[in-house]
Amino acid sequence: MRAARWIEHRESRGATRALAPLALAYGLGAALHRGLFERGWLRRRQISCRVLCVGGLLVGGSGKTPVAAALALELKRRGLRVVLGTRGYGRGRGRDVAMISDGRGLCGDPLRRGDEPLLLAGRAPGVPVWVGGDRGLAGLRAVALFDAEVLVLDDGFQHHRLARDLDIVTLDGHFGLGNGCVLPRGPLREPLAALSRADALVVVDGPLPQADRERIEAHAPGVAWFGATRWISSVASLAGDVKDDPSCLAGARVGLISGLARPQALRRSLEALGAEVVAERIFPDHHRYRARDLKGLGAEAAHWITTEKDAVKILPSWGGSDRIRVVRESLGFEAGEAFVDWLAERLSGARG
Repeated sequence: MRAARWIEHRESRGATRALAPLALAYGLGAALHRGLFERGWLRRRQISCRVLCVGGLLVGGSGKTPVAAALALELKRRGLRVVLGTRGYGRGRGRDVAMISDGRGLCGDPLRRGDEPLLLAGRAPGVPVWVGGDRGLAGLRAVALFDAEVLVLDDGFQHHRLARDLDIVTLDGHFGLGNGCVLPRGPLREPLAALSRADALVVVDGPLPQADRERIEAHAPGVAWFGATRWISSVASLAGDVKDDPSCLAGARVGLISGLARPQALRRSLEALGAEVVAERIFPDHHRYRARDLKGLGAEAAHWITTEKDAVKILPSWGGSDRIRVVRESLGFEAGEAFVDWLAERLSGARG
C-alpha cells in the first residue's frame, strides 16, 4: 500500500499547486467552525459532570484511544466515577447513542460496537463506555445511569458541540506534524493555531522533532507538555486463551496484518523485540475484516501478528486465523503520578 505524500514528508510541485487552494479552504472552514462555538454564535451543550477531552490534531493514530483509556482508569483508581465516551468510528450505525460496556461486561449488538469502543472497554476495565455521534447525549446518559463525575471524551478535539473542562491533545513522536499542512495537502485536521486551545500536549513515543516542537510553541506558548510511552506487554492467541511474554518474538519470522492509520509503528515495535517481518497485509484504517482477507496466509508466513484493534474484527473460526497472534500494548506516562495529579487538580477546580 503506497503512503500518501504528506505521510512521506514530501510532495511534488504539481501536487502543491493543485492542493494548496483546497487546503486553504479546508483550513479556513475548520477555523470558522471552531470560532462559531468559541464566540458563542453556536451553542455548546453543558453537562453536569466534568468533561476531559483527549483528541488529536492529525488524521490517523496518535495514541488518542490508549491515552483516553489510561487516564480514565487512573481517575477511577482515585475514586472518581468515570465514564468514557467516543464517536465509535467503524460501527454499523454512528449517529445513535449506545452503551458498549456498563463497566462489568459488554452490552448490545456486537456488530454495532466498533473497534475503538471495544479497545476502550478492554483497556479500562470497570469504566462504562458510551458511543455515538452526539457525545453530549452520551454524557447526559452517563450522568443519569452512572452518576458520572468525569466524562473522558476520546477523539473529541474537533467535537465543539460539547463544552469541556480540559483539552488534552496527543501527538505521535515518530510522525510529528508531517508536512505541517491541513487536509488534503497534509495530515492536519485544523491549522496549528488550534493548539492554543489545548491545556496539555501528550507526546506518545517521543520526543518530537525539535522543529515541530518550536512550531507548536509558537502557537501554544503556555501549553503543558507531558510524555507517554507504549510497549508490547504480551502476545496472545486470537481467542485470548493463550498468553506469552513478548520475548517469544525474538528471532521470529512473522507476517504483519493490520488496518491502522500508521502500520509502521507496529513494525517498529516488532523489530525492537527482535522479530523479522517477512510479509505484510496492510488494509485501510478501521478496515472491516472478512474471511477472504486471511486467505493464503500460510503461503507468505507461518506466523502472523496483529493488534488488539484489528483482532476484535477477526473471527477465530475463519480459516487461517489459527496463524494469527495478537500483541497487547501497555501505555505509561513518563511523569507518572505527577501527570495524573496535575489532571485531577485541574478537573477539581475547573468549575470553581
